[in-house]
Amino acid sequence: MNAPTENVNVNLHPNVTVSARASAANRRIERTLNGVVRGYDALMGKLGLGGRKAPYDDHAYEFVGGARDELRAKHYDKSLRLLWKAEREMPWSTFHDCSAEEQTLMQLADDALNAAERAQMQRIGSAEYKALLDRSYTREEKEAIVQVLSAIGHGEAYAWLVSTEVLMNVKSTGAKAALTMQVLEEAKHFVVLRELLRAFDVPVPRQSVWEYLLLEQVYKARGLEKLFGMNVLVEGIALSLFGMLGDRPGLEVLGLFHLDESRHTALPINYLKEFPLTRWQSRNPLSRVHRLSLVLPTLPLVFLLEEPLARLGIDSFALGGSVLRKVGYLAERAGFDLAIDAHQLASSVNWVFNAYAKRTRAGHVWSDYHLADTTVGSALKEVEREIFAA
Repeated sequence: MNAPTENVNVNLHPNVTVSARASAANRRIERTLNGVVRGYDALMGKLGLGGRKAPYDDHAYEFVGGARDELRAKHYDKSLRLLWKAEREMPWSTFHDCSAEEQTLMQLADDALNAAERAQMQRIGSAEYKALLDRSYTREEKEAIVQVLSAIGHGEAYAWLVSTEVLMNVKSTGAKAALTMQVLEEAKHFVVLRELLRAFDVPVPRQSVWEYLLLEQVYKARGLEKLFGMNVLVEGIALSLFGMLGDRPGLEVLGLFHLDESRHTALPINYLKEFPLTRWQSRNPLSRVHRLSLVLPTLPLVFLLEEPLARLGIDSFALGGSVLRKVGYLAERAGFDLAIDAHQLASSVNWVFNAYAKRTRAGHVWSDYHLADTTVGSALKEVEREIFAA
């Protein structure tokens, strides 16, 4: 409502009387100063000397780029619908992240079960969970699981850091909301996965040099190249690892991590439909080589994980071939061109794995590792089918 401009006093509250003339003068001063300040900041921005830092359009009550509510619906709304709670899924843990209403619903659902159903759904405490792990795995298998999952456990710490920076680089309110949910989910992944791994009662190894090189490069990448390094490459690896182990005893919660990662890997594709990379951003030689350089540390990491994965009955080259095929596909769909195309990458990696296996594995027979898919279980496969259907 516009304040009156005539020179009268107006009672807006029994104890407050304002001057209409003074109010009008205040509005004129504000408009004048606003024009000076914004004009100065706009000029400084064009000259590259600073200016307004926040990518926010207060005139439209939106971030720069507009609302883009389709992105919000695909990621923010969906993330809230699919938000899972550690207390409910891992009741043996120290997490207490369910609201009072959620706890009431859980209790009502529990009360409605018959004796047989209640036995099936019995919640286990930390001691019982550790007993389950002891029954299900040998010491060597526990060490292997922890070594493999710690690779992505360390990656979740970096994902948390990187996603906060990517949040500043995306445009539109919808995209900001989507990345905000990713920041929250990365925080949850890190702390929940850390507790899960510690429940195995075996030492959690440090980052290997290959993980370190990969994650440090991703963290140091500029602009939307972080989106490639984290959401396409690192989250693509995480998607495959969680999909590979999510049906094993005591590891069912990884299926929920897997569901989150599916949204994270889809984010670059959905975002860049709205704000496509320019041809130069997509195809300039330096960027293409840099993206390939981010991918390369995954090869020696696959070699490093060969032995622990073998203890679990998994061929690390099948995992590596599956990961790099999917990463190449995600990169291509988003417009992040590599120095070689996705098919070439998959074929080259397959040749490397076979050459290595021929020298290190007795009686090795050539295998099409790049066609392998290590994701297990119909539910996990269905999640990935939505991303890789094409």
